[in-house]
Order: sequence, then C-alpha cells, then structure tokens
Amino acid sequence: MADAGETRGISRRNLRVGKGESLFNAFLKIGTDGRVIVAVPQAELGQGVYTSLPQILADELGADWRTVAVEASPIHPLYANTLVAGEAGAAGVPSFLEGIGRWAATEYAERNALMLTGGSTSIRAFEAPMREAGAGARALLMKAAARKWGVEWETLDTVLGFVINGGEKLGFGELAEAAAGEDLPRYLPIRGGVDNRLAGQPVPRLDLPAKVDGSAEFAGDVRLKDMVYASVRGGPTEGSRLKSVDKAAAMRVPGVMAVFENPGWAGAAASNWWAAENALTVLKPVFEVPGGLPDSDAMEAALAAGLERDGDTVFERGDAAVALAGAGSIRAHYAVGPAASAPLETLTATARLKSGKLEIWAPAQAPGLARAAAARAAGLAEADVTLYRPMIGGGYGRKIEVQAIEQAAAMAAQLKRPVQLVYSRVEETLQDGFRAPAHAVLQARLGEAGMILGWHARIAAPDTAAEVAERLGPASGTLFSGGEAVAGAVPPYGIPSVTVEHVAVPVPIRTGLWRGGAHSYTAFFTETFLDELARVANVEPLSFRMQMLGDNPRLARCLSTAAALGGWDGGQKGSDMGLAAHSAFGSHIALLVEVEAAPRIRVTRAVAAVDCGRVINPEIVKQQVEGAILHGIAAATGTPIRFVGGRPNVVNFGGLGFPGFKDSPEVTVELIVSDDPPGGVTELGVPPAAPAIGNAMFAATG
Repeated sequence: MADAGETRGISRRNLRVGKGESLFNAFLKIGTDGRVIVAVPQAELGQGVYTSLPQILADELGADWRTVAVEASPIHPLYANTLVAGEAGAAGVPSFLEGIGRWAATEYAERNALMLTGGSTSIRAFEAPMREAGAGARALLMKAAARKWGVEWETLDTVLGFVINGGEKLGFGELAEAAAGEDLPRYLPIRGGVDNRLAGQPVPRLDLPAKVDGSAEFAGDVRLKDMVYASVRGGPTEGSRLKSVDKAAAMRVPGVMAVFENPGWAGAAASNWWAAENALTVLKPVFEVPGGLPDSDAMEAALAAGLERDGDTVFERGDAAVALAGAGSIRAHYAVGPAASAPLETLTATARLKSGKLEIWAPAQAPGLARAAAARAAGLAEADVTLYRPMIGGGYGRKIEVQAIEQAAAMAAQLKRPVQLVYSRVEETLQDGFRAPAHAVLQARLGEAGMILGWHARIAAPDTAAEVAERLGPASGTLFSGGEAVAGAVPPYGIPSVTVEHVAVPVPIRTGLWRGGAHSYTAFFTETFLDELARVANVEPLSFRMQMLGDNPRLARCLSTAAALGGWDGGQKGSDMGLAAHSAFGSHIALLVEVEAAPRIRVTRAVAAVDCGRVINPEIVKQQVEGAILHGIAAATGTPIRFVGGRPNVVNFGGLGFPGFKDSPEVTVELIVSDDPPGGVTELGVPPAAPAIGNAMFAATG
C-alpha cells in the first residue's frame, strides 16, 4: 500500500482537459468515451517512452490497451527528472557527502522544473510516479462504482477498462466524471497477481502507426501562416566570431528576405529553404577563431601529454598504489577519437512571435532549458514563451542542445514573422557536439591464479559535462556531474584496490552528450585490458572474468548466458569471437561477437544477454538493446573522424562508413528474468560493442 500523502503528483491536476475529459492527476485524463490519456514527461526519440511509460500507468489502472492515448506533459516541477539530477549531485563528492549532494540536486531540479530525457533514466525515474498515478485513479474509479452499487470500494477490481463487481461491470468512461470528484484514500491499493496485467507484455507501440503512415508531426513538419525558411552557418569552434560576410551577394539570391549577422553565426531567411541555404553559400561568412582551428594531431598530442600528469581522483577503493608496487605490474595505453551524433533529424526549430508572446516548436530533450534559451534569445520572460514538444527524429544527446532554438527565436524577433530553421546535413556535422576523444593508461598487477590485485586507470578527456552546461545556461548545472567524463571506468569486478583518475584536457572541438556517453570508451579501455591481462595470466577470457564476479552475480549470469547462446569457443588465437561485459544505468549486459577481419572489419553475429530488472515491454527492450549494439558497432567500425584545417574529414552520412543492411550482423538479445527494480537499456548496448570487436580482432589477427 502506498501513502497517498507521500506520492508524487497524483493529487495535482495541472493538465488541460478537452470536451468530455476528466482530469485525475498530473499524469492522467479519462474521457467519457473510455479513452485513457497519459501525459508523458519524457521526450520520444524513438526509444519507446510514449509506450512504456503509459503501459506502466495503464497496467496499474487496469485499462484496456486499445483505449490508451498519449500526450506530452507541460513543463512543470512535477515532471522534473530527479533521478538524473540526484545521480549528478552524488557524483564526484566524498562518499559521506553523497546523500547531501543527491538531496540538494533533487530539490533544485524540482524547484526549477528541470526535465531531461537522457542517461537511460526514463523508466527508472518515472516508474513509481506512473504506477502511483494509475493506482490513485483506479481507487477513485472503484469508489465511484461502489457508490452506484452500494458496496465497499475495496472489494472491487478493474479489468480491461471496467470496474467489476462479480458479474457486474461499469466502464471507465461512464464513471470518469464522478470518479474525478472522489477523494483519494490515504493508502493506495497496488495491484497484485499476474492475471489481466499489461506490464511485461509486448503491447503495440503507440508511436509507430503515425510514423508508418506519415502523419506523425516533427518540428520540421510545422507550417504556419506567413512563415519563412532559414538556414545558418556557425564558426568552427565555440569561441568563433563572425568577421565578414558578402551580404549583397546573398540578398541577390531569388527568394531571400533577410540576412542575419551575429557574433557566432550568420543566417539567411527566404521564401524556401533552398534559397536560404544558397544565400549562405554566396554569403561566404568568415570567422575569427581565437584558439586556433581544430586539428586531430594536436588534440591527440594534448591528450597524450595529459596522461603524464596527475588527475583528479574520482573513485578509490583500497590502496591501488600499494597493490601495484613491485614486479609484475602491467600497463597499457588506449586512445579513441571523436564520434559523430549523426541524427536523422538535424537541429530544427520553428518560432513565432506575436503580441509579445513567443511560440517554439522544437525537438527538446530538456524542454525547460530550451524554453529558457528561447526567452533569452528573444529578450522575453520565460512565462511569455510556449514550447511545443513534437516527437524527436533521433539524436541521443544531440537534441539537448539549444542553438537552433536560440537562432530561430532571434530571427523571428527580428523579422516579426514565423521562422523555421533547419540545419543542413553538412552544418549539422560541423556544429555537432561530438562524443569526446579520450586517451587512457591502465595499470594492473596479477596475483595467484590470475586474480587482479590492483587496478589504476588514468583517463585524459575533455570535461564534456561542463561544456554542455555552459552552452545550456546556468540552470543546467545540477543535471551534469563532474565525473561524467570517466563514467563507467570503475571495473564491475571484485578487484580489491581500484583508483580512477580524470585529467581534464580541453580540445577545440565541441563535445557533447552521446548515446552511451563516456561508457562507450571507458568500457573499451576496461574490457580490452581485461583480455590482455587474461592472456598474460594464461586464463581463458570468460573464466578470467567469472572468477572476479562473486559480488556481481547478475553480470556473471549475463556472461555465462551470452557465452552459452553464442557458442563461445574460448577466444583463443585464430578464433573470430570476442566477449565484453558492462554494468551501467542500473542494468547489466554481456556481448559476444563474431567478426570478419578482411577486406574490412565486419561483425557477422552478435549475441547479447541483458539483465535490466523488471521488464515493462520486452519488445521495446530488445529493440533498444539491438539498436544500441548496432550503434556501437557503427561507431567502432565506421570511418575515423579526423580534423584537418578546422574541418572534419566526414560531413555527411555517406562518408561515415556505417554498415548498411547487407553488412549488419544477425543480432540476438536474451532477456534474463529478474525481479530487481527496472534499469535503463537505451544506451546499454553501446559500451560492450567496441571492446567485444577489439577482443575478437585480436584473437583473429593477433
């Protein structure tokens, strides 16, 4: 039983209602036609939250899935992502201050309505509020039915959209208006049993029909009266300043209405987007770059030099210095380059300013911060800005950025008419917030039977969290932790002495949030080094890992399951198989891959075993893990991104070298049944992909 006085948002009624709709709480409306309308605080980027979160509420409510609809929630403190804020507040501080840091960050997030979709937190953050909202509404419906039947409400139940009393039943629609006026009981009855449940079922996704038939509206689909179309050019680095333009040439392009000159960017607006884009080509903006143009050789040299100095200790267990002293210490150096976000939907925003009020349509992973950015750009108060939240066309982390929103708002304020800004594919790449490059030196010492006695990791990488927070504005700081640059670097194994250091090394390119974030390279460092240590110890790589997982049985089961399903052959010399494992986002994964080494690296088969706790929708979980594995494979085997003369060598999809359908592997995802709390999965498959490939390549080629 949950205490109604302690639940989150079930007694708050802050949603707008339409004709025939009754408002039950901050997450739910029910129509007289029986429709169950769930307000979802998280952005739908293709990861399925417009299905999985309503599924939790509908399960607790006892709804018929065929009657469930979804809408985006407004910006409000009730929808703050307190989980991601709390994790950030507890990171990078002494253990005895973690509780205080978590509490302070959570309080700040709630008071400032800091909503964020990221960090694989949607289910983890909102399972409880959704379940409480469903339970509260269920109790109210049963109380309304009990009045009609003259019975005790606690004796009733809900099934498939009806309140039932033996052989009698009343539909949610006919009870909704009366039920919304009932008082919540002090304790909410949480549903039990396994019959007539939606949780754990592969119910159809609510967002797919509209995406398939083309009726789903994205930010670029918005059409407004008198709207003009815009494109932009930005400088090659964050501190770039616009020096000169050929405005006269741009204005001669047919259809062009205006040219914009701002300190960090230039733009053009026209009667059609192609005219605006062509105007920028002849505009020929020239930028001053105070820190010099990005160059990969210089960045790699700076990161390598960073490893020569002490960093900030972000994790420490035992005394690694003592454990590593003496003969037999093993060291290895690793390096990874930047990785592109490459979302299908480029940065896009539509803005309309009318009577001192600004409306924005934009893909926004952090809608409160996006609204604040639009207000600053237009010189308005946040209360005078309305942000509409369409579905997002991909971009895990990229759509937290607000540049396009700021630019569209500034253009609309200047032109006094609606503006739709769409980044070109080339500009999207040039202005990307790349997954940061990083270098690492790892050191370990083996004891008897190949057990690792001590482990030290020093990682040189930019402080991406600080960069993103600076771009988003002061209110964003609590959402990002200082340890983000080395997230996932603590090995999930029973090593008695471990130290992880971060050396912050600034680089001249923009770095940003990316699917898997730092886990994508810290797992590569850890899991490939483990294979090297296993070979030094002359222990088969799977056994080498399993002997250190006595305190992590969930990851051990993932490893043994993936190895069994994949037919693990030991990964010895001449094998084409590689293994890797990782624990993150409250979940655990092990991945086995088979590779072809020639004529280019190609993964032919991938088998994953995942323990993500209680599963809400198994098909969505499998989709997300499979997609993340392919994401990680593409980043690991695609064209390396290098900067020469300030520009990346790749500026479009064709140059990225991602595997197409014919080159993509067969992927198997096995979900391990668990009663543990739900973990995150959207990013989970990325981290083990690169090390599994690396380990397979070493086995195959040496």
